[in-house]
Amino acid sequence: MLDAAARYPERPALRLGDLRVTYAELADASARVAGLLRAGGVAPGDRVAVMLPNIPEFASVYFGALRFGAIVMPMNVLYKQREVAFLLEEAGAAVIFAMEGMHEHAEAAAAATGATCVRVTVGAFPEGDAAPIHDVVEAEADDTAMLLFTAGTTGSPKGAELTHSNLTRNAEISAGMFGLGCEDVLLGALPLFHAFGQTCGLNTAMLLGACTTLLPRFDPAQALELLEDHGVTLCLGVPTMYAAMIERADGFPAGRLRYCVSGGSALSERVLRDAEALFDCPVLEGYGLTETSPVASFNKPGEPRKVNSIGTPLAETEMRVVDAEDRDLPPGETGEILIRGHGVMKGYWNQPEASAHALRGGWMHTGDLAYVDEDGYYFIVDRIKDMIIRGGLNVYPREVEDVLHEHPAVMAAAVVPVPHPVLGEEVGAAVVLRDGARATEKELRGFVRDEIAAYKYPRHVWFVDALPQDVTGKVRKREIAVPPDVVEKAAARRG
Repeated sequence: MLDAAARYPERPALRLGDLRVTYAELADASARVAGLLRAGGVAPGDRVAVMLPNIPEFASVYFGALRFGAIVMPMNVLYKQREVAFLLEEAGAAVIFAMEGMHEHAEAAAAATGATCVRVTVGAFPEGDAAPIHDVVEAEADDTAMLLFTAGTTGSPKGAELTHSNLTRNAEISAGMFGLGCEDVLLGALPLFHAFGQTCGLNTAMLLGACTTLLPRFDPAQALELLEDHGVTLCLGVPTMYAAMIERADGFPAGRLRYCVSGGSALSERVLRDAEALFDCPVLEGYGLTETSPVASFNKPGEPRKVNSIGTPLAETEMRVVDAEDRDLPPGETGEILIRGHGVMKGYWNQPEASAHALRGGWMHTGDLAYVDEDGYYFIVDRIKDMIIRGGLNVYPREVEDVLHEHPAVMAAAVVPVPHPVLGEEVGAAVVLRDGARATEKELRGFVRDEIAAYKYPRHVWFVDALPQDVTGKVRKREIAVPPDVVEKAAARRG
């Protein structure tokens, strides 16, 4: 960011509605944040939690903490006191920045853990008499720059240690891949406390002197307006965002949009085609993890694209598909994705055993099932932990979901296991219908049965108003409750 501020001091770095923050202003704000940290007794290497939505002040705190030599710890703004306290305690955080009006849980958690809570007001931060720090603490490439807590490949939250090199190279390679420059405008609708929105959006833009136009809370109508009114050239989103914009849009004027990027979860072919027709530009799907900073592979501009593929590995990145013994599998066979390269984390904060397990053999074990074709393109099949074992046969929910999404009445679907007394697990599907659309359980069961093997189609279908999602739009399958009547039907069915 500071290099861009020296080159383009008066260019807009961030936009929030009518508010514009130049690179010079952002650099000055980050210097004042560094001064606040020093005045508050924070030392280089201390953890600084950032619990802020997509507002310019997120960037002020983020870059202020980094220039001071602290370790940034972005945190979901929806967390409650218990969750915040756990993460503050786990990281030994010294301070947490929270937005005025959304600070209650952060303040209570800080009081319980001995941290300091600093309230942030949009447009009036940072304030105080602390002298700004314009110098930058020198950091080694392998020094930890950020802790991002993730469930990883198991259920317990762990802090992925991402280094300065991890973050910088991932942003540099992403920028080069899309040919981005200082004239570009990126849509910042993805949460900045998430790896996708932060590295691919904020960091990439700040590296170039480009502009990030912020949307604190995703709304499809507002997103469509920003794409047009702010002259966005690169739209970053997850499949649910694109599906929502498609549903809301009544045409879209030809603008500056050159690419749409999708990640976070599987992009259905229907949404991809509809989005490309709406925006008149390529929609390119990529893949990565918090632990890989995050981008690991992509359908790259200017290269052949394969629908339903996550593309090929990023520069300075290697990927493999292996069996349970970490032996390489031939093209077409499904196994776990392993990754090594510039983006792979240093390890999990204070969890040497979990780090050794995830990084065994020098490769990041992702927990994702995939296959690679003869051309080196990777295709995600599912998460290992989401796989349903029906009578000894493996059913990958994503395959079933892809078929359900092809039905014209289906807006969204999630396939989950239903307990079965004989088979162990049966295939069930929670379905959201499009507004005004109608479909019956029998109709959807038959639709899927006609497209895939008989053991895979969902014997149980139920309708819901919405699927539980995290802030990035990824479905939280663990929170999908199988209705009691469905459990009873499955228990009564013996085969």
